[in-house]
Amino acid sequence: MMANRQRTGDLAALPPIRINNFRERMIVALLFSAGVFSIVITFGIVYILVSESLPFFGEVSIVDFLTDTMWTPLFARPRYGILPLVCGTLVTSFIALALAVPVGTVIAVWLSEYAPDAWRETIKPILELLSAVPTVVYGYFALLFVTPVLQAVLPTLPAFNMLGPGIVMGIMIIPYVGSLSEDAMRAVPMILREGSYALGASRLGTSLRVVYPAALSGIAAAYILAISRAVGETMIVAIAAGQQPELTLNPMDPAATITAYIVQVSLGDLPHGSIGYQSIFAAGLTLFVVTLAFNILGAILRGQFRQAY
Repeated sequence: MMANRQRTGDLAALPPIRINNFRERMIVALLFSAGVFSIVITFGIVYILVSESLPFFGEVSIVDFLTDTMWTPLFARPRYGILPLVCGTLVTSFIALALAVPVGTVIAVWLSEYAPDAWRETIKPILELLSAVPTVVYGYFALLFVTPVLQAVLPTLPAFNMLGPGIVMGIMIIPYVGSLSEDAMRAVPMILREGSYALGASRLGTSLRVVYPAALSGIAAAYILAISRAVGETMIVAIAAGQQPELTLNPMDPAATITAYIVQVSLGDLPHGSIGYQSIFAAGLTLFVVTLAFNILGAILRGQFRQAY
């Protein structure tokens, strides 16, 4: 009788175990599906860009596309040299990063190592609100406020230029650098800080020589995200940088970026199916390659820095 009761109890315990195993398998399958879905989407984007760019490169030599210094798709004799658009994209992105990376890193160090908890819980959400502002608002802010302020200091600065939009883009991506870097630095174990203090290091020395290198993986991810966000920004440069594709590295000159040109053509300036319209996919493919190159470079630098430490 006792054996029968024990066997009955064992059988009764089986269904919950099977249910838990089923739930685990479902969770694993769901996570795997999410990962596969992201990979499929990426390959789908690459496929669209490549397949739509092939007709364009059938008419335009890829050598001319990469080396020509003129981008005039609307002229009677159009020329499709991507270099002016690439220069405009890189100059505005460099200005943005030159502002966002140091300012965001300093904010992250202060929030992680110096700010009281009450201040951190108040300031960090306010900082993250900057990333929620629509980029159209940032564009008109650059055109109607930042550029006039800069013109008061630089009277020769034209109404459309790369300096103002670059600064505003830097303000926009500060939360990406500051918030994500602060999260990475807060995740560093406290024992590392205590060991540094025990050896006589100051708080600043501990922050820069112990906490920052230990959190470099997350900080590098924040930098890479900021670079990708700056390179892919559209509305700010479309509104405030002008739409004149010129091969120049002078931030005081007007210029067009790759994303601004894509917006211009998408609004209907060129008929669908024409070689000019197909050029937006070639430009998009170029932007994809540039962003991929920055991500690969960031991964390489992060790996080398990890080996150094």
